[in-house]
Amino acid sequence: MVSSSIPTVDLSPFLSEEGDEHGKKEAIETITQACSEHGFFNIMNHGIPTDLMSKALQLSKTFFQYPPEEKLKLSPAGGCDCELPIGYNIQPDHSVDKNEYFLVFQPGSSLNKYPENLPELRSVIEDLYTRFVGIGSLLESIINDCLGLPPNFLKEYNNEREWDFMAAFRYFPATESEANGITEHEDGNCITFVFQDEVGGLEVHKDGEWIPVVPAEGQIVVNVADFIQVLTNKKFKSATHRVVRSKGISRYSFGFFYNLHWDKWVEPLPQFTAEIGEPPKYKRFQVREYQKMRMMNKLDPPARPEDEIGITYYAIDT
Repeated sequence: MVSSSIPTVDLSPFLSEEGDEHGKKEAIETITQACSEHGFFNIMNHGIPTDLMSKALQLSKTFFQYPPEEKLKLSPAGGCDCELPIGYNIQPDHSVDKNEYFLVFQPGSSLNKYPENLPELRSVIEDLYTRFVGIGSLLESIINDCLGLPPNFLKEYNNEREWDFMAAFRYFPATESEANGITEHEDGNCITFVFQDEVGGLEVHKDGEWIPVVPAEGQIVVNVADFIQVLTNKKFKSATHRVVRSKGISRYSFGFFYNLHWDKWVEPLPQFTAEIGEPPKYKRFQVREYQKMRMMNKLDPPARPEDEIGITYYAIDT
C-alpha cells in the first residue's frame, strides 16, 4: 500500500552545537531512501523562521493582487544578459493563464525588480534568499554523505552560487475544465525548496500514485532535481511532481532553486559509472544549453506536454 505522505526530516542535529550523531544518522538514512525512491522529503527545524515564511507569503499575495498594469511594470527587461526572466512573469497555456510568478536573482543584484509601493517585499525576499542559500549548502553536504562521496566533494564541484534563484508563485483558481496548475515535470537544477500556503496543491509521484503534499506550518518541501540525477547516474531520482489548482481560491508558494553555474558541464560521476562497472546513462552537456531549452518551454509552452524538454533529452539508449 502506498504511504499517504512523504518523510519528514529533522535538521536540528546538523544545526546544534551538541552534535547529535544518532539524529544525523537517522536523517541521512531517511534522505537516502527518499532520494533513491522518489526524490522528495520535508524538512523541519531548518533554521528559517516560520514568521519570515508567513510574511513572504503575505507580501507576495499583496503583490499578485495588484492590477495587471502595475505588475507588468516589473516584467523582464529585453536583452537581459542574465538569461533568466527576472521580475514579473505570467505563465500561459495555449488556452488559459494558469499561474504567475515573480522571480529574483541574487540579493543586491541590479537585475532584480521590486514594486516601489511595497518596500518591505525586498527586505523579506532578500533575507529569505540568503537563508535558503545556507540551507541549500547544508542539504548538499548531507546528500554528499548520503552518496558516500569524499568529504566536501559536491561543495567543491558546485562552489559558485551565481545561478541560484528564487520565485514567488500564484496559481489561479481551477476552471471547470482545467485544474492543472503546472503539469507533471522534474526540476532542472540541483535541489529545490518549496513552502506553500494552506491551500496546498503540490503532489508527488510516488510508487505509481499521486500523493498530495499537505502543508504543515514551518516545514519546507525538498526535492532532488535533474543535475543530481545525472551526477549519480540515476542512483538518486529527480522528483516528479505537479501542482493541482483548487476551485474558487488561488494558491501561493515560494520556490528556491539551488543550482549549478551555467558554464558548468554535467555528466555522470565516475563513482557511479566506471568505478563500479556501470555504463553512463546520460551524455555530457552544458548547464547553459539545458537551462535555455527549459526556459523556452516556460515562456512558450509546447502544445503537447510530451514535447517539453526534460533530462531524458540527454539520456543514452541502453
